Amino acid sequence: QVQLVESGGGLVQPGGSLRLSCTASGSIFSIYSLGWYRQGPGKQRELVATITSGGYRNYADSLKGRFTISRDNAKTTVYLQMNSLKPDDTAVYYCNFHSYENGNDYWGQGTQVIVSS
Repeated sequence: QVQLVESGGGLVQPGGSLRLSCTASGSIFSIYSLGWYRQGPGKQRELVATITSGGYRNYADSLKGRFTISRDNAKTTVYLQMNSLKPDDTAVYYCNFHSYENGNDYWGQGTQVIVSS
C-alpha cells in the first residue's frame, strides 16, 4: 500500500500562482511515477504532470510552460508549481502514484483549486 498526502490547494485570482505538494509513504517500489491529475467540473480526469523515479517528466501539452513538476531529494514528495492560472484550471487536483513493477495505481484524496476573481 501507498499513502498519499496532498496540500496546497485553494482560491486564487486569474494570473496568480499556487504550489501543490504530495508526499508518498508506504510500499514505494523502485520503479514508479508520482504526479498529478485533475478533474474539472463536468469533465473527465486528465493528466497534469508526472515524474518517474528516474526523473523523466511528462506534461499535458496544454500546460507546458505554465506548470512545473519537481521533487525532493528523497523522491517521495512532488511539487506542482502552477503559474498564470486561468479559470479553466479550476479543478480537483489528485496526486497519483503508479507502480511500474505491479501496475497498481494509488490516489490521494484530492485538493481543490479554484481560479476566480
